[in-house]
Parts: sequence; structure tokens; C-alpha cells
Amino acid sequence: MTMHRRRFLQSAGLGLPGLAALTSLSACKVSPAEANTSASSDSARVIVVGAGISGLAAARHLADQGQDVVILEARNRIGGRISTSEKWAGVPLDLGASWIHGIDSNPIAALAAKAKARTVVTDPDSSTDYLTDGTEVEGAQAKAIAGWQRKTEDAVAAYQDDADKDASVRSVVERALHWSSLSDTDKALVAFGLNDYEHEYSGSVGQLSALYFDSGADIKGKDVLFPGGYRQITDLLAAGLSIRTGQVVKHIDWDSSGVTVGTDKDTFHADHVVVTLPLGVLQSGAVTFGPGLPAAKRTAIDKLGMGVLNKCYLRFPKVFWPDTDWMTYVPGVDKYGQWEQWINITRPTGHPVLLGFNAADFGRTIEGWSDTRIIDSAMGTLRTLFGGEIPAPVGHQITRWASDPYARGSYSYNKIGSTPVMRDHLAAGVDDRVHFAGEATHRDSYQTVHGAYLSGIRAAKEVAG
Repeated sequence: MTMHRRRFLQSAGLGLPGLAALTSLSACKVSPAEANTSASSDSARVIVVGAGISGLAAARHLADQGQDVVILEARNRIGGRISTSEKWAGVPLDLGASWIHGIDSNPIAALAAKAKARTVVTDPDSSTDYLTDGTEVEGAQAKAIAGWQRKTEDAVAAYQDDADKDASVRSVVERALHWSSLSDTDKALVAFGLNDYEHEYSGSVGQLSALYFDSGADIKGKDVLFPGGYRQITDLLAAGLSIRTGQVVKHIDWDSSGVTVGTDKDTFHADHVVVTLPLGVLQSGAVTFGPGLPAAKRTAIDKLGMGVLNKCYLRFPKVFWPDTDWMTYVPGVDKYGQWEQWINITRPTGHPVLLGFNAADFGRTIEGWSDTRIIDSAMGTLRTLFGGEIPAPVGHQITRWASDPYARGSYSYNKIGSTPVMRDHLAAGVDDRVHFAGEATHRDSYQTVHGAYLSGIRAAKEVAG
């Protein structure tokens, strides 16, 4: 089956249990211990809030231009929504961003080459697909699924051509396909395609804007993973930078003389600040802005959506699944969105590991479940596909991206009532003192690591004039 492959940080996020797993800071000037010392008298020309990919890009560009810059990071590690776990020795796993989506002319691909980071292609056409009862999809069923996917895409495209007001993707598709008259089998096939939108864009199809959900630029080239982990990119960018970890920013103020950034520990002063807080954190109100933000920026923060895509890595004593990159499953109508997509991590790592994804509403729901309940749910699907005698997992790593107070979700999406220009408003600087970056601020490449990176470069250039 042909499936969407545009996902940002195809990521699900680093959840609260993973916050204690530190990414090495050996490349940074400031250790976590040093970062906790009083710095109220410190002054830097530029403060960057956040050591994710956009913050590191901005700081790297400014430092290379000779600017005095310090990064304030809430976590005790760098990377933000890029987080490589070393929990399993010899098997680095990305809990956050996993892919370079589209390596053609992609700046992350250039950084990977500079870091000498090995990459492995994942092929969307390398997939084994299963029906609700666990039987493998074959001829007639494959044609039926493709047919419903085509009708779904046609319904959305027709709406985008003719509509004068916004609606949800779900309502547009269900109306066009006469949902109430469909059999449960056909509903499951349509729902399978709808959930694919949720995996790609992170928002519920009940909230995705039918007019603008896919407004980003097309991605060109193959998708590649990092067997050694995405941290190779963030470590490269962070080398030599001054980074203060464990600094939770609470307030940002500014006037004609400069900016003041208050954390839970210290106060910092500078000429400029680059704010790379995720959209979800901006929406939470956890950070306040002194004179207040312009109305257009506040509207953008309120109306754009912050979605969820969570990961569940399961390690087994042996491989019992097919040697394809992807496995997909059509759940019953009563189990919409549950364990629909899996990736074979054995191919890039050589270890018997499967990765299951859950997005949007179900992805958010299971964040409130225990690890045991999540694993039991995942294994229920795997036993449907591969039989009741498959072995139990010997290890697991689970993300809870929406529960992370420093992310509040996985990546942004275009929600009903939002428009693409709102991303420009989110990106706009304020009074030539406060600058904004992050994947949500990139109009053409939101949801992507390269979009986040480019936004940091853009903000740095605004600072430098």
C-alpha cells in the first residue's frame, strides 16, 4: 500500500520517564553541574531559549559569526524533540525524531555527511499489510484499500477546490463517501486511510483542517534513518557552544535597552533572545512575555494545533515478523487508530526490535496508561498478526510526548480555523529584540527537522541584521 511519508519528527516524543536519560554534553562548554550555579550577573549578546535543533542551529550560526551567545535549556540534555536513547547497549534508538524526510537538497543530509553519520533508507513500498483478522492483504483486498484511499484523497481535493469555509478532514470524507451507508468492513478500510493522515500530520482527522492540513511543501528524495541515532546531528551542532542545562525559562521581558530572561534559578540579560519553545509550550502559558505578544502572534499560538505521535519499541528474543521495512494493520471500526503502523527496526540495527506508532487521539489516550497496559495492547495486535505463540518482549521503551512539560506534543499541524499565514505570524520577531524559531514557525516545512533547523538559521540572521 502506498502511504504518506511526510512526518516531521516521525517521532513521538520523549516522555516523562525518559527525562532522566541524559544525552552526552561532552561537546558543550557548560556541564549540567556548572549550569546550576548562579548566573544572575552573566550577560550575553544573544540568549537562545531551547537546545533543540532550531535553537542549536541559531546558536551555531551566531557563534560562527563571532556573536556572544548562550543557550538556556530546561532539560538536563540537549536535543529537545531529538533524543537518542542508549538504554539498550549497542542499540541506540531515537525516541524523538527518527528520519531525514527527503534527502534531496536537505540541510540535515549535509550535516549528516559532515558528522560522518551512517544512514539507512526506509522504503514506503517495502511493506507487509494485514487485514483486521490478521490475514495478509492480497489482490482484491489491496485493490479495495487502494480504491478507498483514492476516494478519500479525491474527496479532500474536491473540497479544497470548491469550499469557501473550513471543515475537518473526517467530516469532509465521511460526507463524500456516505459513511453511514458503508458496511463495517468498508468503514474499517476508510478509517485505515484516515488514520494514516493522523500518523503523518499528528492531529486528529476530527481536528485537521480540510483546507490546509497539507499546505507544506512537497518532500523530495528518500527517507533515511540513523542507525547510530539522530544525536549525531545535535552533538555536531552543539560542539563548543555555551549551553546552560536545567534552566527552566519562566518569563521573557524586553524594552529598548535589551531583553531579560528569568528562569527558575537565574536571571539573564542580553540584546536579543531567540525563542524556540515548541508550540505546545507556548500554548500552555508556562512562559510569560513581559509587554505581551502582538495580537497576530497570540492568534497563531491559539489556533494552530499541536499533535501527538507516540512510539513503543519492543525488543524480542528472536525475529518472527517479515523482512520488510513496514508492517501495517487494518484495525476494526471499534479499535480505530490502534497499532496501525509498525516499522522493522531489525533492518537498520540488526537486533530483534519492532516499533509501533500511535497518533492523535489514541496516541494521547495511552499516555495515561501504564507501560504494562500499553505493551498488552500492542501484543494483542501482534498476536493477531503472527499467532498466539510469539514470544513476549524482553524489553520496551515507550514515549509520552504530550505529557512532556517541555514539549506538550510531538509536532504542529494545521487545525480547523488556522491558516498557513499564521505560521508567518508565529515566526515574526517582536520589536527587533525577541525572535522566534521552531518547526511550527516554518510555513513550508513545518513538522520536519529540516524546517526546524532552517527556522533557527532564519532567526539568527534576523539577530545579526
